[in-house]
Amino acid sequence: MSAVLAPAAAAPAFSFIDRDHSALAFNERVLDWAHRADVPLLERLRYLCIVSSNLDEFFEVRAASHLTAMQAGDHKGTFTVQTFEALAAALHLLVERQYALYNDELTPAFAKEGIAIVSHGDRTVAQKKWAADYFDREVRPLLIPVGLDPAHPFPQVANKSLNFIVHLSGKDAFGRENEIAIVKVPRVLPRLIRMPARVAGQQTLFVSLSSVIRAHLDSLFPGRGVGQFSQFRVTRHSELAVDEDDVRNLRTALRLGLQHRHFGQAVRLEVSAGCSEHLAKFLLQQFNLPEQALYRVHGPVNLVRLQQMLDLIEAPGLLFPPYMPSYPVQIVPGRSFFEQLKRRDILIHLPFESFDGVIDFLREAVDDPQVLAIKQTIYRTGADSAMMELLREAVRRGKEVTAVVELKARFDEEANINWAEMLESIGAQVVYGVVGLKTHAKMLLITRREGRELVRYAHLSTGNYNSRTARQYTDVCHLTADRELTADVEQVFVHLASQSRLPRLNRVLLAPVQMHRKLIEKIDAMGVAARAGTAARIILKMNALTDELLMLALIQAGQRGARIDLIVRGACMLPAGLPGVTDNIKVRSVIGRFLEHSRVFYFRSGGDEELYLSSADCMNRNMLRRIELAWPVTDPKLRRRIVDECLVACLYDERDAWDLMPDGHYKRVKTALSPAAPGAQQALMARYAAPPGQENPWI
Repeated sequence: MSAVLAPAAAAPAFSFIDRDHSALAFNERVLDWAHRADVPLLERLRYLCIVSSNLDEFFEVRAASHLTAMQAGDHKGTFTVQTFEALAAALHLLVERQYALYNDELTPAFAKEGIAIVSHGDRTVAQKKWAADYFDREVRPLLIPVGLDPAHPFPQVANKSLNFIVHLSGKDAFGRENEIAIVKVPRVLPRLIRMPARVAGQQTLFVSLSSVIRAHLDSLFPGRGVGQFSQFRVTRHSELAVDEDDVRNLRTALRLGLQHRHFGQAVRLEVSAGCSEHLAKFLLQQFNLPEQALYRVHGPVNLVRLQQMLDLIEAPGLLFPPYMPSYPVQIVPGRSFFEQLKRRDILIHLPFESFDGVIDFLREAVDDPQVLAIKQTIYRTGADSAMMELLREAVRRGKEVTAVVELKARFDEEANINWAEMLESIGAQVVYGVVGLKTHAKMLLITRREGRELVRYAHLSTGNYNSRTARQYTDVCHLTADRELTADVEQVFVHLASQSRLPRLNRVLLAPVQMHRKLIEKIDAMGVAARAGTAARIILKMNALTDELLMLALIQAGQRGARIDLIVRGACMLPAGLPGVTDNIKVRSVIGRFLEHSRVFYFRSGGDEELYLSSADCMNRNMLRRIELAWPVTDPKLRRRIVDECLVACLYDERDAWDLMPDGHYKRVKTALSPAAPGAQQALMARYAAPPGQENPWI
């Protein structure tokens, strides 16, 4: 095994690409969509908001370790003063690009369409009166300014909340000269308000909540003079830290932890560009942040909230043409899923095919009196879930329902706790997986009585049981009645519920049990075959590649002669085409209208090929700290379909693809700006939007 874990001795020294900088490079690629003139205007705004949302999560999850190291003066280790400074510089540059795009390109483009967010100074007399009435009626009753003094210390400011800091002159009602006041803005207030037609005329005009408050700050402090002021927003570290070995009830501990998430360690402070040095330094001191953690922005401190415009503007021409996914082409409507699965396995390629096929499969199981048991993992179903309602109905109908609920699905903890409590309250068996491991595998298992036999049917997926993301993420669902594969799924459910020893599995690769080792062995086998003169091919598609042992195995396989293509949407630490190290490895990222999310692992040696679908990315956490599945697709026709639609399509994408260069930078494919250039997602949308009656090759 040791030979697999390190590149050949003669290879020149190299360094992996920094993970956090690679994650920021992904956001640069997303931001590129907001720059593209061929993208409808509201969609460009959507991509800008996506980048802002991604950066929020980056700060909430990744920034604290760098900040703590800087504050401690650490110069050795993974996180140091240097890593903090380098990351801060890259982040400031990315944020500057965001606001430059918003102010210099998007705002003028919206103005040409008669759409604008009108500042106080640009409002007409009628518009100012309307805004004042709105402030008095809807906003003022919810604001409680806090003047700071020994009896009124700096208030608790929640994560990512909108606030104002105000410098006051004169004396308060008690004759004191307390100079600083804080105004916290409740989250219940909309951040954008559309003006009525009587004051907007024929245009589509908005006011921002922050500008409405800013225009009426003086009315909140009668008898005082309002001098310098600024909106501000603080981002806090938001990972839930729960010692699972030291709690008796994980659900209760997490619910308590959620109450404190909004008040974790401060990691970023955003203020208006015109915020005075005095107020900025005061805020930095309050939040114990260095100067590099201060972000002065030329616009709203929370660009994510601009996404409201997509719901408030009725302009279909400024959006992508609506795409209605076809009903899954392999499924024959009106015929029992169970009968169809006896004949063959079924694949559903989301979002090009509809998630309704998955819902209908579960609905038939709930309605069928011969179905005795339903088992399902729950990771990110969302707060409003048709599948969860179907599980509730299954319990009511007397079926044995087992739900493996992952309570620690980041930022979905509360929704999952609520579903767990609901299912438990009506009699479902709810378990929370294995202590210390997140259950990230996506499995649904149906057990049905057929004569004297109990027959299993399974649904496995690379993505979540979430109807909303199923319209936005590319994923592959696999429906099967294969006896060996469904038996493996049954064993995994038993293992998660009982925590008994897992028997030898027939088909499934399971993390953290043996998936990591098996993938390294398969990669190594391709290298051995290539060295022996056999044509060997590896294509891996995933969201992130950061696991060092897997990367070292790929390096060695490539050095032995295997051809390797990696389709990695997000962070990738493995440099591509590095002379003497990764000459045989290419890395491509596809950023499209939909979020590339499917995980596919393909290995071919001579005429032999294997293809696995998986819930796992090639990251250390997925391989060693999560319950993940990878499972083979053995039907040659279905395997070829996945190769064609998920792998070849991306490798030949000439519209939305970026290639990783040896120096760690990404280069957009040459034809990307041409509307006629073929794109993987556009081709699949066209394929699955075929008119009714067209020959279906999968039936």
